[in-house]
Amino acid sequence: MKNPIVDKSFIFAEKILNIYFFLRENNHYRLADQIVGSGTYIGANVEEAQAAQSKNDFISKISIASKEARETAYWIKLLDRKELIGDHPDFIFLQSEILEINKMLTSILISSKKYR
Repeated sequence: MKNPIVDKSFIFAEKILNIYFFLRENNHYRLADQIVGSGTYIGANVEEAQAAQSKNDFISKISIASKEARETAYWIKLLDRKELIGDHPDFIFLQSEILEINKMLTSILISSKKYR
């Protein structure tokens, strides 16, 4: 069975890498480093959660992924406000997808904590 959050976070990370390269090409190195870090750590932690050793370990990894998603949403919002990306198709995708990922992670956390 496919896991939607695993798939979504991986595709999201791919798009984040495209934005990372775009930002570096335009000499926004620090912002590029920030968004690539938090944006790819979402999927890395979701993937680690799939091999969690316990329910608490799973919750911990998903919680970290959720925090990284919130940070990534911040960087996306900042890049949008400062108009550093424009209408790059991957950026438009990221703006909507981060909201969905945040909702999914929050839902996973709530249900996981409920059935501890």
